[in-house]
Order: sequence, then C-alpha cells, then structure tokens
Amino acid sequence: MKTVERIIIKIIMLQIVFFIVGQIFHMWDIIPEIRTITQYEGVMDSNFISFLETFGR
Repeated sequence: MKTVERIIIKIIMLQIVFFIVGQIFHMWDIIPEIRTITQYEGVMDSNFISFLETFGR
C-alpha cells in the first residue's frame, strides 16, 4: 500500500509542476497559440465575436 501511495504522491506533484509551468507560459504569453486555444475552448472570458475571430486566424 505504501508503494501505491508514493506513486500517487509523485503523480500529484508532477501535475502541480505542469500546472505551474502552464500558468507561467500563459501569464507571460511565451507561446501565443495557447491564448488562441483557450479562447477556442471557451476557458477565457470571451463573447461570441471573439469566438468567431478565433476561427478567422
């Protein structure tokens, strides 16, 4: 059981690291395509017009 717990903790820590790195990429706009993808997915605060603009790019 302890082995499973260690594996789960390692997976959780890895996901936290990926989350933080992803947030930094998004915040500093390192990869501009990420902003376009988040607009397409509807994660950001956008309206219908910017949704259509995403398809036009």
